Amino acid sequence: MSSRLFTPIELSGLGLANRVVVAPMCQYSANDGTMNDWHLANLGQFAMSGPGLIIIEATGVEPAGRITHGCTGLYSDENEAAMKRVVDFCKSVGHSKIGVQLGHAGRKASSQRPWEGGNALSADSSMSEAAWQTFAPSAIPFAEGWHTPEALDDDGLTRIKEGFVSAAKRAVRMGIDAIELHAAHGYLFHQFLSPISNQRDDAYGGSLENRMRYPLEVFAAVKAVVPAKMPVLVRVSASDWVDGGWDVLQTIEFAKALDAAGCASIHVSSGGNSMAQKIDIGYGYQTDLAKQIRDEVKMPVIAVGMITDPLQAETIIRTGQADLVALAREFLRDPRWTWRAAQALRSTSSVPNQYARAVSF
Repeated sequence: MSSRLFTPIELSGLGLANRVVVAPMCQYSANDGTMNDWHLANLGQFAMSGPGLIIIEATGVEPAGRITHGCTGLYSDENEAAMKRVVDFCKSVGHSKIGVQLGHAGRKASSQRPWEGGNALSADSSMSEAAWQTFAPSAIPFAEGWHTPEALDDDGLTRIKEGFVSAAKRAVRMGIDAIELHAAHGYLFHQFLSPISNQRDDAYGGSLENRMRYPLEVFAAVKAVVPAKMPVLVRVSASDWVDGGWDVLQTIEFAKALDAAGCASIHVSSGGNSMAQKIDIGYGYQTDLAKQIRDEVKMPVIAVGMITDPLQAETIIRTGQADLVALAREFLRDPRWTWRAAQALRSTSSVPNQYARAVSF
């Protein structure tokens, strides 16, 4: 029996050797958005095991768009040069394609690193870790005790859109293979999509069409400045898991609009926009959301969320729940997961010559 997980797939003409994706995982270890040796070692170990696609962690398109002081950015020449070093290294040790997730944290910006508590930075923080002004569709804090964001006006919307365009151009210059726009987990684009966080009364609020407008505008602006065959993906939260919030039916309409606009793939996660969310978390708990969206669009769909076992991943592909599977924390636990999956599924994966004697397929 041949493995479906280890069959190739194309995203807008970009060939992937297999359907294993390393999901973007924030490391909170950058300095003013600039990567360092930690990022090289962290991403390089994944590249050695040969997943089809590695997506670099959520990367702010402006300083105010970072989640924490330690988050990566792509808004300066220094950011670009450091990230290029990491990308070049990853490509030198394996055959994985490398993508970057561009995002803006919106009202969830200016927060502590997770191991510091993960709450909003306080106004009396030290100068090096000071809070900053956050921005959002509406002046609604994420939760009690969080900053009240500034509602974006026309100038702010233009500034952030231009930030995405500029970051996309930098990504192209540094040899990135794909770009993923972050519209999930309660960050800026998700905030526009959800009626929980978007209470505007202009062309960007109210109806579903209006709430989708800004993310779609930025998608089109990014698509316009990258090569025609460079895939532009979008990661979504398919549900707020809150009554009256963003849900899978609205996500399907958003996915259809993205599909029509030339989106290469939609990466289906959930939650993150409200502390009131109630999620029944378990193995593969989001694959049903991916399947509902896959039934309605032509573009490939990526499933993510507690996918840990090779047979589980194979089943998701073989039964048509998704076209690719993304793993996050499982790659932190086992950076060689792709090799283990290839052995379990009697398939093959790329192995650096230096490690070949340790792996047999």
